[in-house]
Amino acid sequence: MENGLSQRYLDELTYEINAAAIEVHRTIGPGLLESIYQKCLQQELSLRNIYFDSELNVQLNYKGVLLNSNLRCDLFVERCIVLEIKAVEAMHSIHEAQLLTYMQQLSAPKGILYNFNCSNLIRNGQKTFVNKLFAQLPTR
Repeated sequence: MENGLSQRYLDELTYEINAAAIEVHRTIGPGLLESIYQKCLQQELSLRNIYFDSELNVQLNYKGVLLNSNLRCDLFVERCIVLEIKAVEAMHSIHEAQLLTYMQQLSAPKGILYNFNCSNLIRNGQKTFVNKLFAQLPTR
């Protein structure tokens, strides 16, 4: 994590990311493949000058040894917020576990899980998670 990172910064960045995701959902609607939503969200984040890594390889720290795990994080925004994109009929606990694992392995204090296959993205298609790293950040 970068110096100067704060809970407030992450909350403001989350607001911007959510606005970009809402724009994608509003523009193309539900019913498409995850890969389409990811490409559109990448474009929308780029238009908003928000930096991200796409399909980032997540190494697994197993007992102090970094292993190539073939895990891929959909988007890692500003190197502090993990985005996991789904287009499924229903979210399951395994989707949350996947996001929480990526957050842990990437030392990310915040993560957002999106399911674009819904009628209202923010009301029933988005969940935000924080971990102990978030709690340790200054509020401002």
